[in-house]
Amino acid sequence: MAGRRRACGCRGTGLWRLLVAPVLLLLLLVGCGGRATTDGARAEVQRLLDRRAAAVLAHDEAGYAATGDRAGYTRLRAVPLAAWSYRVTALHRSGDTATADAELSYRIEGYDRAPVTTARTVRLTRDPDGRWSVASERPGEKTGEQAWDQGAVTAVRGAHSLVLGVGQTDARLRDFADLADRAVPAVSRAWGTDWAGRVVLLVPQSLDGMAALLGSPASSYRGIAAVTTGETGGAARTPADRIIVNPDAYGLLGPLGQQVVLTHETTHVATRAHTNAATPLWLSEGYADWVGYRGTGRTARQAAPELGNALARGQAPQALPTDDDFGFSGDATRLARAYEGGWLACRMIAERWGEERLEAFYRAVGEHGERDGAVEGAMGSVLGTTPADFTAEWRRYLRDQLG
Repeated sequence: MAGRRRACGCRGTGLWRLLVAPVLLLLLLVGCGGRATTDGARAEVQRLLDRRAAAVLAHDEAGYAATGDRAGYTRLRAVPLAAWSYRVTALHRSGDTATADAELSYRIEGYDRAPVTTARTVRLTRDPDGRWSVASERPGEKTGEQAWDQGAVTAVRGAHSLVLGVGQTDARLRDFADLADRAVPAVSRAWGTDWAGRVVLLVPQSLDGMAALLGSPASSYRGIAAVTTGETGGAARTPADRIIVNPDAYGLLGPLGQQVVLTHETTHVATRAHTNAATPLWLSEGYADWVGYRGTGRTARQAAPELGNALARGQAPQALPTDDDFGFSGDATRLARAYEGGWLACRMIAERWGEERLEAFYRAVGEHGERDGAVEGAMGSVLGTTPADFTAEWRRYLRDQLG
């Protein structure tokens, strides 16, 4: 039996080679051809998007339309662009239709030191002559929208600002530019001039538009007047920041409140290169509020009502606010107390150690690069105190100012 199996095995192996080898060769040829076809289509799509990008930068509406869907050009043509390019990262093809995953990189002229890079999904069709064209373009999966995804963008320039709005009047966008133009010099007076000295504001039509720009649920930002986007750290190549306004909440503020908010957010833009994982939110948000309120004459009782109420109920905080206290989706009262507590901590430093020491403290914390030991080290080297003593001093300060 063993011998017969070996014999059959030899004959079977030879037959297998005769029958299967051509099939393998065919599969290999088909596989190579399929891969080559896919690679060829991807290269064609890349060239198509290169032409589309060149048309955007050249303000060539006809050239843009020749690449497919032309709606995007109309929506973004008011945006002053210094760079615009696509990089196809994957192509999913089915016959004469395809979906391309792509990275869009762009820079706003005069404002962005580094490009904004965002994922895009591009749907394509192929005509009978084999030419690809763009059917639509939208944000990639789990990626926030760009302003022009929401409609035609209107651009208003200020002395230190660029305001890009959708569904807003020119007059209202001019109001935002005026607020930003006052905020920029105010921030420079407090922080210094080692930053760009200009800001970009995005003003969507509604809270839902704001949330879509941020790629988050609207419920996360209800009641929040504005936020600043941008990665932290990297002094040499500070990423492009955007101040995104919630027009619903912003419109409920008075003139002083609107100015404080814009100055606060502009402070985040200025301090971005010195803000990183080492920086606790009580310091970054507290400092931004300190700059925002600086020179307004607002008293502690006026600007920190929730902490004042807590003290009146005998519920004085035992420690500085934690990062978790600043969550947008949590308790609004807890969030307000966190901002007020951070502001009063920075205000105390400015009053008792001086404004220059406050700035130096902020920078020293960021220089540490990681959270462990950053605040402790900066308190020792810049303020000559310890976290325990600082917290005790802060609690006394709250009672003095709010009691």
